[in-house]
Amino acid sequence: MSAAAIGPSLVSNGKEDGREAGGEVLGPGPVKIRLEVDGRVREVEVEPRTTLSECLRDLLGLTAPKEACGLGACGSCSVLLDGKLVSSCSVLALDAEGGKILTAAGLGTPDRMHPLQRSFVENDALQCGFCTPGMIVAAQACLSRNPKAGPEEIRAALSGNLCRCGTYTRIFEAVERVARGGR
Repeated sequence: MSAAAIGPSLVSNGKEDGREAGGEVLGPGPVKIRLEVDGRVREVEVEPRTTLSECLRDLLGLTAPKEACGLGACGSCSVLLDGKLVSSCSVLALDAEGGKILTAAGLGTPDRMHPLQRSFVENDALQCGFCTPGMIVAAQACLSRNPKAGPEEIRAALSGNLCRCGTYTRIFEAVERVARGGR
C-alpha cells in the first residue's frame, strides 16, 4: 500500500473526504475516471485507494513512469499533471480525474524524439534507464519554466530525482545542452 492511499492527497480538484462537489460518495468499489494521458483521453475504473502510478502502469499499461520508493522520494514515477511536476505514487488517481498527464513517452517517439530525449541519448545520459523517464519529465518541467535555465537551476530542478547508476554529470550535461539551444 502506498503512502497516498492512507495519507492526504497532494492534488485537489474540488473533491474532499471522498465526495464529489455534489456530495456523492465515491467508493468503496471501483469508480470510473477520465484522464488525458500523453494527449489521449482514457477512461478507467479505479478503486479509491489507487495511486496515479498504479493506474498508469497497472491499469493503462504505460511503462514510462517507474515506481521505486512508493513514497515520492526518488522521482522515478514523475509525471506532469496539468503542467505541474508530481510524483505519481503520491497522487491518488481520483485526484487526477479530468487532468492532463504527460509522461516521458508522451514527449516524443523513437522516430521523432523530443530534444531532451535526443540529448539524453547523444550525451550517454542513461545507463540502466530506470530513472530516465522521471529525469526527462523533471527536466521538461524545468525548461518549461525557464528555457534557458543555467546549471544551478537545472541541478535544483532535478534534485528530487535519484539515479541508481550515478550518471548525474551526463544527465546535467544533456539538459544544459538543450537549455543552450543544442540538440
